[in-house]
Amino acid sequence: MNYYLGVDAGGSKTYALVTDDCGTIVGKGQSGNGNHQLNKAEARRNIWEAVGLALKQAALTREDIAFAFFGMAGADREADFRILRPMIAEMGFARHEIVCDTMIALRAGTDKPYGVVLICGTGTNSAGINRQGESLQCGGFSYLHGDFGGGGALNVEVFRSVIRAWDGREEPTLLTPLLLEELGYDNVQAMFDDYLDHDRTPPIRVAKLLFTAAAKGDAVAQAILRKQGEELGKSAQAVIRRLGMTEETFDVVLAGSIVTRGEGEFVSAYVAQAVAAVAPRASIAKLRIEPVVGAVWMAHEAAKGMLPQTVYDKLKDITDYNEIAL
Repeated sequence: MNYYLGVDAGGSKTYALVTDDCGTIVGKGQSGNGNHQLNKAEARRNIWEAVGLALKQAALTREDIAFAFFGMAGADREADFRILRPMIAEMGFARHEIVCDTMIALRAGTDKPYGVVLICGTGTNSAGINRQGESLQCGGFSYLHGDFGGGGALNVEVFRSVIRAWDGREEPTLLTPLLLEELGYDNVQAMFDDYLDHDRTPPIRVAKLLFTAAAKGDAVAQAILRKQGEELGKSAQAVIRRLGMTEETFDVVLAGSIVTRGEGEFVSAYVAQAVAAVAPRASIAKLRIEPVVGAVWMAHEAAKGMLPQTVYDKLKDITDYNEIAL
């Protein structure tokens, strides 16, 4: 019997799963931040811990693992891989691979080993793999470097829209009473002064107010979400064109709270329009499966050259890592 390890190392948590040849989960491990860009020493320690816990539960050693696949936040550029390659190599897995965590999210969201993924949670990112195995990342580096949106930017859009409505530069918006209630202010003047005097930044959670206001017909909120959808659509178009996928049939996987929540159609509808314009055979799919499952599937594929249907079927319904019972 062979065994396979998948790891999802993110900025707030690291998940590890071990399965056998049939896709049966035999071990799992969880720890904290696995992003070296946030804290290299902490990331290394947490990745080792999560993997160690999974192997211990499975009663296996590193030598028992046929392939280990690591999806890692912050694995964006060659400069990152120069840090990550030795970090993972020292773990002692004979066969392993490292990719950006966008790629395991893509694999978890489709039944194909190729496609496009758009991430829109706290930040945004996009990536793709074509049939030939060529991969590409587009964005994920900040507003200065071409990105727009995610909760870490939409929160500012909410705040400034309320300010602009208050001082007369924009039309009134339902975001005003929603934001005042969320932040605990009696009026916009008090909020404006407090934030300006103390150099505050609105919390990321206020981005959710866009969906509440948009659902009630608020034009300001709808326009912001439309811009988010159009920007994600541009990223998808760039990946599709550059990977030569315009005539292909594949999934565009949407991942992250801004595009997967129930009200996400305020964003995803514009993504779908942009994708259809350049790749009419593509389909939109929202990520429902834990990304670490994508890492496990990619470990099987890397070792076997393909993913057995039985392995896919056994893991395709895992929507919450914490609900995995052994």
